[in-house]
Amino acid sequence: MSNKYNVSSSFGNNREKEEPVQLVSSASHDHDSSFRRNGKSSFEKSTLEEKEKFLPPVTLDPGCDSVNLTPDPEVVKAHAEQEPLDRYRIVFIIMVIHGMGVLMPWNMFITAKSYFENYKLDTPISHNASYRLEFLFYLGIASQVSNVVISALNTFVQFGAQASTRRIAMAIFIIVLVFILTVVLAIVDSSQWPMEFFAVTMVSVVILNCCAGVYQNSVFGQAAILPMKYTNAIVLGNNLCGIFTSVINVISIAASPSPKTAAVYYFIVAIVILLVAFDAYFVLPLTKFYKHFQNKVKGAKAKSNMTCADYSEQFVKSCKMYWQVFKEIWVQALCVFFVFFVTLSIFPAIQSGVVQLEIVMAPDYFVTLFCFLNFNLFAFIGNLVSEFVKFPGPKYVWIPVLLRVLFIPFFILCNYNPAKRSLPVIISSDYAYIIGGSLMSFTSGYYSSLTMMYGPKLVDPQLAGRAGMLMAFCLVLGITLGVNFALAITKMITQV
Repeated sequence: MSNKYNVSSSFGNNREKEEPVQLVSSASHDHDSSFRRNGKSSFEKSTLEEKEKFLPPVTLDPGCDSVNLTPDPEVVKAHAEQEPLDRYRIVFIIMVIHGMGVLMPWNMFITAKSYFENYKLDTPISHNASYRLEFLFYLGIASQVSNVVISALNTFVQFGAQASTRRIAMAIFIIVLVFILTVVLAIVDSSQWPMEFFAVTMVSVVILNCCAGVYQNSVFGQAAILPMKYTNAIVLGNNLCGIFTSVINVISIAASPSPKTAAVYYFIVAIVILLVAFDAYFVLPLTKFYKHFQNKVKGAKAKSNMTCADYSEQFVKSCKMYWQVFKEIWVQALCVFFVFFVTLSIFPAIQSGVVQLEIVMAPDYFVTLFCFLNFNLFAFIGNLVSEFVKFPGPKYVWIPVLLRVLFIPFFILCNYNPAKRSLPVIISSDYAYIIGGSLMSFTSGYYSSLTMMYGPKLVDPQLAGRAGMLMAFCLVLGITLGVNFALAITKMITQV
């Protein structure tokens, strides 16, 4: 370029062939000077091609592609399978919340025994009616029979993982609606139609526990693919729910002189907890920790080719698969069944019917504190201890589980239903009753946690979800048969 400082050089590989630098005076052409005029220089006005003459070529170091290198597949696989952290224990907390939500219907109704028996059903029409005097038995049968039937269907009739998870959201939503109906029934004066109120209550209990059965079964199936402590988190939430409902019941009774107002506040708290569980359901799939284990199981299922479009064929295949799983975990399945069978044979029907002889306290507070709160508190402690102490192991856990059957005669010999019992009262001490209740509930929480944790870990990872759902079904079956056996115990005490 004439009349400019013309710097021309070559940045090629052969520097010995560089062209000489030519300098041209710009004194006579000030208007084209390379020095900046009006804020711009001639370099900025030059074309892109001219500027590129001044830029040296950029040489990159050889990468994997240029030298035909491929990443080590073992390193890639190890990186993909590396377990992410459960940051802030979010997944653990979600499982605890679901554990609370699962048993919220059951705990809210059994803890409100006084509200139903001494307020809603205590009318001139129904004062001596069997549905008032034996309300907890009717409640237990309506709750647990429906629960076990739905749990069986949810366990053996599978329509894919997405369907199973959607059931959780639908179940929680319906439970919330039924609790809203329960609040309305608490507000309405039903003194002129106690039988109809009882019937509506039992229907709502059936609906609640059908949904709770689906909810519980599906949540245990979700937790089974995670490490053992996440299954225990659900059991932990179960007993934390009992503590929570017992404390709320005491507060509502103490804070409100009106049973109607106390019941309204009491059931509204349940709705709030269930709405929190509903939100937690949508948070869980977003966590990296849960997605990591979910993807591992999905990969294993894809390789095993276990799915089938035909539902009837899938049902047969599912039953065979569950039989295969049961053969591997039958000891744990029977243990969790027997733990809850013994526990529900005693609590709440028998244990809440024991009348104090030494402790001076209002009966409502005595039952709430030393039956419901005591049971749930020590069961919760048992759950916590199982996080740190796991004894005995899966092979011998059945021994202490069987020994728990001794709690049944212990409570039979306490001061249960003194007005109608025909058997003599051998254990008349209130303190012996409280200590016995604490031991029974502690062992219930401890061994239920151990067996629920052991079961899914005895099978292959791709079968862990089925093992978890099968264990949950055995849990519900134990509760159902235990509740019915409690009725037989009552007849034996009062009619022998």
